[in-house]
Amino acid sequence: MSDAHRRSCAQRQYFPCHKCMLTTEKFGATKNLQSHGGKLMFGYFNVGTGLIMARKRLFSVMSVQSKGPTEPSKVPDYTNWTKKQLLKKILELEGREDEIEETPLQVVRPPKESTELDFSKYHSRKIALRFSYLGWNYQGLAVQREATTLPTVEFEILKALHRTKMIKSLTPSDCDFSRCGRTDKGVSAMNQVISLRVRSKLDPEEQKDPLNDPKELDYVNILNKIVPDDIKFHAICLRPPEGFDARFSCIGRHYKYIFEGEGLDIELMRKAAKKFEGVHDFRNFCKVDGAKQITNFVRNVFSAEILELKGHDNLYVFDLKGKAFLWHQVRCMMAILFQVGQKLENDSIIDYLLDIEKCPRKPLYNMAHDIPLVLYDCTFPEMEWIDSAEGIKGMRSSSRLKALNHDYRLKNLISDFQTEISIKHSLSVSPGIVCENVGDGLGAFLRKYTPMKDRSTSKSPEELNEAWRLKKGDKEDSDE
Repeated sequence: MSDAHRRSCAQRQYFPCHKCMLTTEKFGATKNLQSHGGKLMFGYFNVGTGLIMARKRLFSVMSVQSKGPTEPSKVPDYTNWTKKQLLKKILELEGREDEIEETPLQVVRPPKESTELDFSKYHSRKIALRFSYLGWNYQGLAVQREATTLPTVEFEILKALHRTKMIKSLTPSDCDFSRCGRTDKGVSAMNQVISLRVRSKLDPEEQKDPLNDPKELDYVNILNKIVPDDIKFHAICLRPPEGFDARFSCIGRHYKYIFEGEGLDIELMRKAAKKFEGVHDFRNFCKVDGAKQITNFVRNVFSAEILELKGHDNLYVFDLKGKAFLWHQVRCMMAILFQVGQKLENDSIIDYLLDIEKCPRKPLYNMAHDIPLVLYDCTFPEMEWIDSAEGIKGMRSSSRLKALNHDYRLKNLISDFQTEISIKHSLSVSPGIVCENVGDGLGAFLRKYTPMKDRSTSKSPEELNEAWRLKKGDKEDSDE
């Protein structure tokens, strides 16, 4: 078939002849063409593909007409389509369906069931825990009533207990929480003790039998996986004595304060330290907080010694043992010992400050630095401790536990502290300028040293307590 014939045929007003396509009568299309007015024009087809497309369109028209009138075609409203839907449609029209990325099906998951533990379905038990911590990064041990810039050690412990579902809430009173010795900001501890009530896997009868201990929750190891690295639990007592309380059951507390001996008369300090031993009123060696309303400042100091720290050149430790101590008492005692060691005060200043008739109000002076102070140990009546080094099965009595050597922890503490002040300052002090040792390796520079007896004093404890009560009363009246 020539191209001239195709052009001639394509220019007709009617359907192309049978030479260009199959005879229309064969498909029963003649009648349909006539009813269509013979106006179907398909233009010029110069390739076989165009003819096939024309035939398909013809059959489509014939099919529609044979079925009668139809509803108008519905054109999609593309204005409401998303960008992703429009791109997919374009790829379909261009025949590039294989490039369309299938949208992953969104799996609708049922809402998670509450993970709250029903503590009423579990037994509980009273336990005691021994642990160590470095206090440099904490705002002290105890949870504070008001917001603090740094977390407290207890808050981190309570968070770990709550996270592991050992306690119901973060409120200490809800789990009968008690601590042995309250340490201040920056102060560390090697053998701090807390007591509390925790969830148990055993019923009360099973808890009494030590043979069931391996079945119990491994409290120490569980907590050590959660608490920060500078807090470590190392022993547990699963059966404390009846009525045990970490604070009130403690019969002795042991503190150590590490310091450098440079520029200090150690022998004079040893003589002065001995004056602290015995029962005394230590109101001039503490910080009084009116909110606590403390009226008894008498404490019993078992021993107070200045010892050389073995293995460390020119390092000493103020070794202090007593039943209980007041707020900041150890740091205040150390501050006065530093002044005696520098010969800024005579050792008789200890006697003067302990005599509340001669000195009823505390003279104003700087406390010793907090970082070198360590709560080294806490003493309790005979208790059955389980050392975590041997796991839950390795039980030891408290007398054998005392044989554990914690000196390496103390040495690490000293080493780290010394790193902070590793470069000893050798300042040329001008005449008349006094550098008062406060245990931080730097000192406090004074133009003139004022003897302790000549200094201004703070209010007496009675006055501070009364001032707090009046302030609280005024606040309560204003709230009504």
